[in-house]
Amino acid sequence: MKKIILFLLLLTSLYSDAKVYMGLGAGYFNENFTNIDAKSSTMMSAIKVGYGVQKAYAIELSVDWVDNTSKVFSQNDGAKYSVNIEFVKAFDLHKYINPFFKAGFGAGRMEIDREFQDTLNFGSFNIGTGIFIPINEHLDIEVGYNYRFLTYEKVNLIVTDISYESHVNTIYSGINIRF
Repeated sequence: MKKIILFLLLLTSLYSDAKVYMGLGAGYFNENFTNIDAKSSTMMSAIKVGYGVQKAYAIELSVDWVDNTSKVFSQNDGAKYSVNIEFVKAFDLHKYINPFFKAGFGAGRMEIDREFQDTLNFGSFNIGTGIFIPINEHLDIEVGYNYRFLTYEKVNLIVTDISYESHVNTIYSGINIRF
């Protein structure tokens, strides 16, 4: 019991300066499929909630939305939503920018218009990099790049099922408010 209490005290002291933050972002989404000759590019937006220190470690939960207008899975692919959890490591250079790296995973769903399916689920592994530009202790601008490896659930082609994989590159910018 003493070890648990000591561990919890140590953990709370590590995050005594940590703050909750919220962010909004928008960017350009580019998806290339590995097993078919198809591409998808469009604008994306995201909202996130995080907990951590602007100059050290943080954990983020984000919800992304892409207005997908491609015709990869059906004649009318719809909106694509995903939920991601990412661990962020930022570096304090004592300058006007704080570079960061992030890694995590996510899951989502896309609306499609097929005879036997109307949604398609997917999972992702995410890595990214970028910079925080602190305005003050409660506000910063974020500019970054994310790479995601997506694997989609099998698509029913009546005769057979086929699985799709893709590489997604996203360039984005946003604003974070820290409480």
